[in-house]
Formats: sequence, C-alpha cells, structure tokens
Amino acid sequence: MASPAEPLQSPWWEDYAIRDRYLCRPEGVVVLERNDAQASLIQGRYRSTFFRERSDEPGVRYSGDGMRLILQGDELTLERLPQRIQCVRTDQV
Repeated sequence: MASPAEPLQSPWWEDYAIRDRYLCRPEGVVVLERNDAQASLIQGRYRSTFFRERSDEPGVRYSGDGMRLILQGDELTLERLPQRIQCVRTDQV
C-alpha cells in the first residue's frame, strides 16, 4: 500500500505511457497518468478515469465524471464548470 506521500499507481495493464506530477492550488499535488486514449487523475488515495476528446480547441482534452482535463504544455486545467483549477507540472514521476 502506498504511503500518504506516495501517490497510488495504475495497474500495469492500463499501460499509461506518460506520468506527470502537477501542483494545483488549493488542492495540492496531483498525478496525471495518460496515453493516447485515456487518462487517470490521482489525488492522494482517490483516482478518476477520463477519456480523450476530439476537439479543435488548443491542448489535449480528456473528460469524464462531469469534469474535463485540459493539457497545454506544462499547464493542466481541471474544469468542472463554473470552477476551473490551474495546475503547473512540477516533474515527471
């Protein structure tokens, strides 16, 4: 079992090629694991799964569970309208 400072990891069969850590205020640190089709957002002991959206808008977008994730460079936006939380990548996990 992961310690509180060590976030959960997805099972190997989900095959997430990219795993980054982001600092979000006021939520703290989240981990985003992703591949071309889906993403997993991990915050402490909680995990949510999102699926890739086709969009002409800038950035890479995933949605699920009434929430949208938008990746643009080193920035991650967590969007559950009307709330938007901006996060900045801190490093690769």
